[in-house]
Amino acid sequence: MGGDYAPAEIVLGAVQAAPLISHKIFLVGQPESIEPHLGLNPPKNIQVVPATQVVDMHEKPTEAIRKKKDSSMAVAANLVKSGEAAAFVSAGNTGAATAISLLTWRQIEGIHRPAIGSMIPSRGNGFLLLDAGASPDIDPENILEFAVMGRAYMQKVEKRPTPKVYLLNIGEEDGKGSAWAKQCHTLLSEYPWFAGNIEGKDMFRADVDVVLCDAFVGNIVLKTCEGAAEFMGELIRNEVPSNPLAKLAYLPMRKAMAPVRKKMDYAEVGGSPLLGLNGICIIAHGRSSAKAIKNAVLMAQRAIDGDLVATIRDSMARDLPKQS
Repeated sequence: MGGDYAPAEIVLGAVQAAPLISHKIFLVGQPESIEPHLGLNPPKNIQVVPATQVVDMHEKPTEAIRKKKDSSMAVAANLVKSGEAAAFVSAGNTGAATAISLLTWRQIEGIHRPAIGSMIPSRGNGFLLLDAGASPDIDPENILEFAVMGRAYMQKVEKRPTPKVYLLNIGEEDGKGSAWAKQCHTLLSEYPWFAGNIEGKDMFRADVDVVLCDAFVGNIVLKTCEGAAEFMGELIRNEVPSNPLAKLAYLPMRKAMAPVRKKMDYAEVGGSPLLGLNGICIIAHGRSSAKAIKNAVLMAQRAIDGDLVATIRDSMARDLPKQS
């Protein structure tokens, strides 16, 4: 029920994903709003689960949790808690989805703050930026937890056996940054998988797998990347002449730019995993199209298949025994 184009695009995305996954998809919300979009022959593995209330996009998370016990988010999170579902995908209010998941599932032992990981395009196959929006005020010790979670995600979901982890900073030298950044660097330097500081301009190298920061910085980076991508797209479109004959000269460029457009399209990624909880939550963009929802569901499938929660739990016990 959440998202700028809900429920139509959410339902269509689920229908597109259904043949590609090995699990059942629960569409949680108001049946009278959902069912008209399913068509005459909906996939056999789609089921509507009723929920009478909807969390608004700009509603305060604390109020939503207190006042809307039967919201689609609350019902979906409880399906995961009971074991009836294995993951929760939402394009609705990010703060509410995060808070409801946290209160319903609680953190994995040893993890004190959850983190949202967002896949950002790069010269390689992209890198995971975290935290991109869950925990803005953190201690240096929390960065260690983010690093372990990010490595586990990249290993199990993105299939990168030895992911490199960097700390976002104003310079690559060891002594750069604020007192907080220096403390983070000192803690991370004790681990062989830490590759050092990285500047914003260098994040897009092919060898970067995980970039760490707090949610305040991460969310600014994420939205700056989105804005820059849209700006570049507009610049290119505005340079194409409106005259049909003149456009012909640009057709070869359009074909050449297709892979670039695909790499920069957020809908190709689908969503961002909320890491650190005893359940799988995929946060999709508020303006998600059906394509984005389909890919968010497929991301959830990969996380389930990789047993992501257990992997993070095992990684915490192995890599940060003192914290766990």
